[in-house]
Amino acid sequence: MSRPPIIAPSILASDFSKLGEEVRAIEAAGADWVHVDVMDGHFVPNITIGPDVVKALRPHSKLPFDVHLMIAPADPYLEAFRQAGADLISIHPEAGPHLNRSLKQIRKLGAKAGVVFNPSTLPETIEWMMDEVDHILVMSINPGFGGQSFMTSQLRKIERLRGMIEKERRPIELEVDGGVTPETARLCVDAGATALVAGTAVFRGGPAAYADNIRALRGG
Repeated sequence: MSRPPIIAPSILASDFSKLGEEVRAIEAAGADWVHVDVMDGHFVPNITIGPDVVKALRPHSKLPFDVHLMIAPADPYLEAFRQAGADLISIHPEAGPHLNRSLKQIRKLGAKAGVVFNPSTLPETIEWMMDEVDHILVMSINPGFGGQSFMTSQLRKIERLRGMIEKERRPIELEVDGGVTPETARLCVDAGATALVAGTAVFRGGPAAYADNIRALRGG
């Protein structure tokens, strides 16, 4: 890969008592995107934040907001998250009956459309709709909680998806989320990933450590 991977710190691992400060700190430390994990306690076993929090955070950063919707159904909330400031919106194929329609709606709203692969979701899910996909997110853990260990089985999926992207010759970002550390980051990049989500690996040590943590994830 010709450029370093995009680093998208997950605010799920940040200090929720001062989210605005945390978002400003990761931008100053060199982050590329702000990753926002949205969970509903139904599709995944946890509850996090909604559009109002995204809206409140938007003035604190000029970075793209990478919003991962772990909710079902997702369609009724796409517009709310876009209006709140989401630049990229990712959904799970399992979160609604018509993935293609949902992706088209995200793009119509002016955001980039992403598809999220759970560990058990097959790469072929998007084979016939690659033209509607702007980025792909591979979960290297089971979604719902941070701090889980990286699943090496997903490296083969990253490789397969990289092959599909190359075949299409489209600038689709291939993102990985779950158990990303400086060690596993290298494995993901070698398999074809172009973007990495990291929670604990970025926010560990407090704001003074963020720049070094991000640099380590980039391999430097």
